Amino acid sequence: MYPFPQSVTPAVRTHMDAQTAFVNDMSKSLFRSFQQMCELNIQLAQSMLEETTLASRHVLSVDRQSELLDAASARAQPATEKLRAYQQHVSRLATDAQVELARVTEQHVQNTTRTARAVVDEVARTSAEEAERGIRGQQEALRTMADPFTRADGAMHARGDGAAQPAQSLQQAGEQVAQQVGQQVAQASQQVRQAGATH
Repeated sequence: MYPFPQSVTPAVRTHMDAQTAFVNDMSKSLFRSFQQMCELNIQLAQSMLEETTLASRHVLSVDRQSELLDAASARAQPATEKLRAYQQHVSRLATDAQVELARVTEQHVQNTTRTARAVVDEVARTSAEEAERGIRGQQEALRTMADPFTRADGAMHARGDGAAQPAQSLQQAGEQVAQQVGQQVAQASQQVRQAGATH
């Protein structure tokens, strides 16, 4: 729908599309209600202008003062009825607008919530993968630091000082630390997923 950079994931794109559709539908509903209200106001203004014109003509055409009061009171009744009808129409428009907004909200809430959960799950998964990569890198660095004389195939180079045993214990300690960090990261990512599922 929109051009996104490569860094935007499909879950984020789907959530943004859902949010955009929700806002667009809400805007359309509000604009339709506003348009209906404007049309109603225009109709009221036209009818009141017509009533005023008719009343002015009638008042100008009377000869006696008693007929003037009768003409003014005769024109007051239709104007009152038109104002009452206008108020009823306004309340009906307000009710229809509320129903339409509730319908649009209900229509989009489930999709928006689903896409938000997908974004949270993807963030948790990506964080866990990044943490695992970091742990692997740290483990490799600790292995390299623990025994710089170990070859790529795991065999030991000959060393004259007999320090292979302490280097292996240092390597084991580094692996234990890396495993503990990995477990903590896995627990944290699981908590993030659970928090995302509750929201």
